[in-house]
Amino acid sequence: MLFRIAADLLVVIHFGFICFVVIGGFLVLKWRWVLFIHVPAAVWGALIEFQGWLCPITPLEQQLRQISGQSGYTGGFIEHYILPIVYPSYLTHEVQIILGTFVVVINIAVYGWIISKHIRNRKKSV
Repeated sequence: MLFRIAADLLVVIHFGFICFVVIGGFLVLKWRWVLFIHVPAAVWGALIEFQGWLCPITPLEQQLRQISGQSGYTGGFIEHYILPIVYPSYLTHEVQIILGTFVVVINIAVYGWIISKHIRNRKKSV
């Protein structure tokens, strides 16, 4: 039971990380220090997608499920609702390239907006 809970917790953390990679740039608008966490996370997320790498969390989560006696992703709420988002069945390398591009584009747009806002504020104060 403990290993299953640990595996479920890893899936929740993984999903949270994915959300942070995609929209974490907006947090920089409120808290500038998030930039130092978000940029490396976004780069890592894009690299995972572009290179077709497997996130290191995935094998650990699968190993915990096997230790707990599970053979797949059927069962409770987390497996039914979150896992298909984190591990969609249509995930091919081409789809990963599209997802990686989406991560890069959205983050360039957010950071471009942040930088332009910063430049405008500097001009106003000068």
